[in-house]
Amino acid sequence: MIQVKAKAAQCAKAALESYQFEVSSPQDYDCLIKVQSCGLCHSDIHIIDNDWDISDYPVVPGHEVIGEVEEVGSQVKHLKVGDRVGVGWQKSACLQCPQCLKGNENLCKENEPLIIPGPGGFASYLLTDSRFAFPIPQDIDPTHAGPLLCGGITVYSGLRHAGMTSGQEIGIIGVGGLGHMAVQFAHRLGNRVTVFTTSEDKAEFAKTLGADETIVVGRGESPPTPKNYLNILLSTAPANLDWAAYVEYLDADGTLCFVGVSDAPLTLPLFSLLSQRRRIMASPIGGRAIMNEMLNVAAQYKIAPIIETYPLEEINIALDRVRSNQVRYRAVLTMD
Repeated sequence: MIQVKAKAAQCAKAALESYQFEVSSPQDYDCLIKVQSCGLCHSDIHIIDNDWDISDYPVVPGHEVIGEVEEVGSQVKHLKVGDRVGVGWQKSACLQCPQCLKGNENLCKENEPLIIPGPGGFASYLLTDSRFAFPIPQDIDPTHAGPLLCGGITVYSGLRHAGMTSGQEIGIIGVGGLGHMAVQFAHRLGNRVTVFTTSEDKAEFAKTLGADETIVVGRGESPPTPKNYLNILLSTAPANLDWAAYVEYLDADGTLCFVGVSDAPLTLPLFSLLSQRRRIMASPIGGRAIMNEMLNVAAQYKIAPIIETYPLEEINIALDRVRSNQVRYRAVLTMD
């Protein structure tokens, strides 16, 4: 048995405190990972606070895990001891249903998240299914790799499944933890990028990431009449906006893709969609194939999240900053 030191919430909305448990040596397809760093995501806070009514306490959060393979089970052939790997939101899937066989393991009806019931990566070790542990390219800094496994794959998969290639007009709504990575992916893969944001300082920041055009839309306001039309408009904002006005930015056959989620129902005039054959879709994380693709693209094109790092002992400080939206733009915990 391996003794694991972790940080856990004992009940909803509680501060995280020291917690220890044991895991067995890996069997079959499992692997044991010595955790080096782990991103802190808003989804971790939703699990800590039981916002989705699925949390099981004590909760050890953390689903942007980077570490080194310490042991492997007898059936593990694609990883070896010493490999640097990452584990994201998804822990497992049935690997037999039509969606899994298409490479859409993230859409499997039996897919399981890493931290429900957990434990996750705010810990010294993680025992998990090796088939959802991804080799991290050497050209990616380990401390930057964790957020790519959640926020990075979310925006990359959303853009790709909305039809992004290169030479297109791509719009990004929001320049936060998701949006700042979406701008980089869209720009560095050869697209013209328009960013919609609420402030002048974020508009200037978006230009440093590669945005060709920025449009400042004040909170509660509607965007101006479009001058250029977009093939894809990706919304990373967890807010209810004037979607009818944003749909007018889509070219014929254009797609509005949601990766940020508002609590409010989506209301749109159908004729605006019908008249230009526009589409609406939403996208979660990606399957294993597109996860590996995203990591390789990030390595090749030097795409990385902007992060703040905290030692694990300062987890509650980091949590408070994420809760209050003070982090620019992703928080990462280090285990050293």
